[in-house]
Amino acid sequence: MTPPRHRAGAGQDDPHDPRAYEDPGAFEAAVHRLADPLNDPLPGPETVVPEPVVPQQALYEPQSPQQAPQEWYDPDGYQRDWYGHQEPVQPPLEASPPAPGPHVPVDPGPAAVPQPPASEAVEPATEVLGRIDAGDPVVPTPRPEPEGLAEADEPGGVPDAPTSPPTGGRAERRRAAKGRGRRRPAPQPGPESVAPAKPMTRMEARRAAKAAKDSPAIVISRGIGELFITLGVLMLLFVTYQLWWTNVRADQIAGRETHKIQDDWAKNEKSPEKQEAFEPGQGFAIIHIPKLDVVTPIAEGTSKEKVLDRGMVGHYSEKPLKTAMPSAKEGNFALAGHRNTHGEPFRYINRLKPGDPIVVETREAYYTYEMTSELAQTSPSNVSVIAPVPEQSGFTKPGRYITLTTCTPEFTSTYRLIVWGKMVDERPRSEGKPDVLAD
Repeated sequence: MTPPRHRAGAGQDDPHDPRAYEDPGAFEAAVHRLADPLNDPLPGPETVVPEPVVPQQALYEPQSPQQAPQEWYDPDGYQRDWYGHQEPVQPPLEASPPAPGPHVPVDPGPAAVPQPPASEAVEPATEVLGRIDAGDPVVPTPRPEPEGLAEADEPGGVPDAPTSPPTGGRAERRRAAKGRGRRRPAPQPGPESVAPAKPMTRMEARRAAKAAKDSPAIVISRGIGELFITLGVLMLLFVTYQLWWTNVRADQIAGRETHKIQDDWAKNEKSPEKQEAFEPGQGFAIIHIPKLDVVTPIAEGTSKEKVLDRGMVGHYSEKPLKTAMPSAKEGNFALAGHRNTHGEPFRYINRLKPGDPIVVETREAYYTYEMTSELAQTSPSNVSVIAPVPEQSGFTKPGRYITLTTCTPEFTSTYRLIVWGKMVDERPRSEGKPDVLAD
């Protein structure tokens, strides 16, 4: 903008011709007209404050090459959403009334140019004109960046990546504006931000240590619980030993004893002498119960440690319970064996029925008996069941009998279970095995 000319033809070729300002007060009026109330809030005595101008919708004339013209009407605020939230433009401050003095008429100038959108960051026209008149370069105010979290700051984004204005329709611009309005979540306090705990006093430390210790009742109850657990484990091991391991060991011992007896018979087969007496614990015969699949050696005596616990069947051979041998012409051949544990050779003798064979094998012969009767329960002190003519057996006169005794009920030794039989066959070994064993 150039200062007004004084006259037509006067200084038209030279804008700095002093004749252009020969009218009194023309230069001062032009300067006061270009003053900005924001930059000059305290006008001088000759300053005339222009009346507030109501902004009108008009085409915006670009003030500099860097500023883009407004090309479309925006009544719904899309341009505001496009460029983000802008601070409202404050109205110019009202200046104090001028001091009394000579009145200088001031040309109000052309109609106020409407303010461009806040996103264009256009300076007031008066300030721009003043800078042009003063010869200062016009630098456009940079457009403020919209507030919010940029996409580069989001997790997975590229930092410091310049964002370009989106292109497209209104819906795409709205989505872009919403994306710029996101806020970064507030950081959560970490372990470093937690204030260190206040150190405890000596009294507080003692109380804490005392509270951490277990009371005597808790210690005693814990000891009792551990004792019960230990006892339970020991009992379980003992039961396992009694019900399983003793059978394994007894079967091994009984098997070795059976082979030993058979080897002795093979060595002394040609000897004419017959052995009538045996030492306690010495095996001298083998019992076969085909129905129960039992093949067990018979030893002299009923010692628990030397005979019964070793998986063998014991012969009652000690007074006053001495009984006859199988080779005797008459008498009762009485035997005892475990029903449970330690080989349990007589566990299922209660399943025998009358007529089931029981075979006793010796060095000289095979003696075959048939089961005749059974006594399910009797006292251990009832020794009459192994008498030469056993009571309650049904026998009435002397004969060649066999008696099997064991404990009952199972896993106890409260009573005795008795099974009787009568000899029905005697066969020398030279004639071979009886038919019941050959099958």
